[in-house]
Amino acid sequence: MQKEVQQWMKKIEDVKKGEVDLSRDEDLSIALMNLISLEEHFYFTAMKTDNQKYLEMLASVRTLRTNLLKKIVTDPKGEEWCISKHLLAASMRLMEVGTKELAKSNKEEANAFFKSAFELWSLFFAINLKMIDSEKLAASAETKKEDGMMQKFSGIIKKIVDCCKEW
Repeated sequence: MQKEVQQWMKKIEDVKKGEVDLSRDEDLSIALMNLISLEEHFYFTAMKTDNQKYLEMLASVRTLRTNLLKKIVTDPKGEEWCISKHLLAASMRLMEVGTKELAKSNKEEANAFFKSAFELWSLFFAINLKMIDSEKLAASAETKKEDGMMQKFSGIIKKIVDCCKEW
């Protein structure tokens, strides 16, 4: 595990040297979440209204989302493209549920959803910054044993992603 941490720290140093603009990518990831959400809404609205125009809008938004996702998910291996898209979609939905729980004054429940959303979002960056091999992630014995794996990625992402940096 010590070797992994050293590798992650090297990647963080590379990020600091300007190889990756995480401020941009953080904003872009949130935009992508919303585009995925729009795709879902256009689909459901088309089904509920029987209006095919919504499917045309869905296709248009999907094209935009695909083009923008390519800016973060570069050179995907295996199923990293779909994994990335679903990590963002799940993160967005968990944020939505957390917000609804917060509105009902269920702070503890809301925080659990928010924490899970952030862990998925962090995993998205861990995969796309090549901090982890996504093929090794799938239910390996090590992943099952390490309950804190997602928390470790979240901690690292908290340190390197800062949307307020505009330099």
